[in-house]
Amino acid sequence: MAYVASATFPNGWLSFELNVLRRLQFSSVALPFTGEPNLGVHLKRWDVRVAANDPLSWAHTKATALIENDFEGLSEEDIEAVLDDAYVPRERLDNPALSNWFNETDAWWFDNVRFNAERTGSEYKRALVLTLGLMVGDYVLSFDASSRHLREPFSLSRVYREFAAALPKPSKTSLRSKATNQDPRTFVAERRHTDLLFLRLPVPVLLQTAPQYALAWREEWLKGGDDFWDEFEKARAGKLGSRVQSKQQYLGLLEDLLHTAAHLPAWAIAHTENGFISTDDVVETVGRVRKIDAIYAKDFSDLLGVKAAIVTASS
Repeated sequence: MAYVASATFPNGWLSFELNVLRRLQFSSVALPFTGEPNLGVHLKRWDVRVAANDPLSWAHTKATALIENDFEGLSEEDIEAVLDDAYVPRERLDNPALSNWFNETDAWWFDNVRFNAERTGSEYKRALVLTLGLMVGDYVLSFDASSRHLREPFSLSRVYREFAAALPKPSKTSLRSKATNQDPRTFVAERRHTDLLFLRLPVPVLLQTAPQYALAWREEWLKGGDDFWDEFEKARAGKLGSRVQSKQQYLGLLEDLLHTAAHLPAWAIAHTENGFISTDDVVETVGRVRKIDAIYAKDFSDLLGVKAAIVTASS
């Protein structure tokens, strides 16, 4: 698997994207690779109708909880039910793959919380419960062997409650937003009456390299194991986001998706310089399909060692 576009971006990156989007006129947007929901959440607050899609379940779950969800929150009773007996071992782990990521005590907590989440009353409450679990997992895995002593000696249930208290409240707007878990090409083809395509390009990974599962623990926790990756990769083969043999193949997949998006009036294509695909390559590819309006660039070299660009085009 090559899809790593769903990784968490720093706030500076989000500010750059929002700064560019403020210059454009649109009331609806399609996000084929949503990843973290931050951008969609902000656009929804602008009263933009957001269609948030991602082929990974964890990103779809977060988008359901924080973008599609207009009104549902978690009560104290909901949280207590999810955390009920979270540290009590059962006969065996439902998801043995958790042992690859967490110590035994933490693995039982995540396994039980995942089990309890299925007893949540609604789709949106379930998505919120799981989103909080994803946040707790990221917290745990943010510590390595050299920093583990800095981890607060609290139970994960306490960390869960603290995240729940800090989670943004759902916001209802006049335009209905939606989260989907589709192949990005299918998603783009089905978007009608949408003003803007915001395409954050996935980082290319060569076919001959070993698959890299970005934030793999999240997907494995939600899907209950790690035996699905081969099928996931087969389903993505030959599409933008899959592993590629060459730069030309990657750019060909990008061009194919852009042709599929020809019915959308405006595009904003976000790209990160990665030493394989340059901004010039992206500009040339987009320009073959549609006349380019502007190119915006931001240098994150001091912080991340990369440069970002957003290419805009309209019909």
